[in-house]
Amino acid sequence: MDETVAEYIRRTVLKIPRDEIKMMLQKWGFLSEAQLQTLNFHQIKDNISQEVVQLCEENSADIKQAAALDIIYNHFYQNKRMWSVYQMKKSGEELEYFDIRDFKKKFKGRLRSALKNVTITFKEYEDNAIWIRVAWGTPYKKPNQYKPSYVVYHSQTPYVFISASVLKSNLPLLCQALIVASNYHDIREMELRSHSLNSLKDIVFKRYSQNFQTDTPEPLQGRNVEPENADIRIVQENRSEKERIHSLNEEVFGSGPQPKLEFAQYKLETMFKSDPKMDVLDKKEPFRCLVKFSSPHLLESLKSLAPAGMADAPLSPLLTCIPHKARNYFKIREKKGLHPESFVSP
Repeated sequence: MDETVAEYIRRTVLKIPRDEIKMMLQKWGFLSEAQLQTLNFHQIKDNISQEVVQLCEENSADIKQAAALDIIYNHFYQNKRMWSVYQMKKSGEELEYFDIRDFKKKFKGRLRSALKNVTITFKEYEDNAIWIRVAWGTPYKKPNQYKPSYVVYHSQTPYVFISASVLKSNLPLLCQALIVASNYHDIREMELRSHSLNSLKDIVFKRYSQNFQTDTPEPLQGRNVEPENADIRIVQENRSEKERIHSLNEEVFGSGPQPKLEFAQYKLETMFKSDPKMDVLDKKEPFRCLVKFSSPHLLESLKSLAPAGMADAPLSPLLTCIPHKARNYFKIREKKGLHPESFVSP
């Protein structure tokens, strides 16, 4: 076994919490059950990693097996990476049968035609998710296994989730390979980012519902007990206002927890309105700006603005439609006759 492969396996094992090493190795499936029985999982992790490397040497592990273990680790600890959402688009609305073997062949062929020194590893999961790990090299250097890119693609959907390496120059190659392999025409970033991959999936796959309440909300209990000598009209007004805000908030956000979104961005285009007599603008040019939002938990932060008294209820649609803005970006630009800034398939 190559020394670089042995070192990479050792470092991967060291990243895993000791209580979960056995479980990860069983999911990996490269070592037999008899080999796993010989491991002492109660010793220090460095000793465990050395013993795992010795067993891998007996089985002549190569970089593909090492990369497969890394995929299992990143699938289990996917929140350690920052994920971005990309949306692909077909030239027509036709649906095609998805062939995983054809997808892998086209993806590898496209990448390796542009860059010879690259390691590509696939793993399929039961939710129709294809995990792709790409370690990048250069024309003169072997792939750097410690800074790979990760792609999660759900077959027969236009959405791709990418956790890119620091080598951003390789992103166009990755996007080109994706649209060629999946038979799409173009791809662009939706400007939604988060460490929570499942939350991003909930947003783009519409797996979380916003409850639109139609009945009268129940009175809020146990909040801000008013002093005995308070004016009953003021007390009633405060209570009614809190119930109104609570009801409007539930209409927009629902009563359940929000998907964990950490970054959102969209382009805003509007026209200035002024008195024609003032003639402030010589040209009727639209005002364009880029709106960015970031927070450890963006949607929950927006949800708390009105109850905290930091914003009027209901919130502006510019805030509450953040997940939908990115999802509908293609449709909006098409209606305006604009072409998305994207990676276009040749």
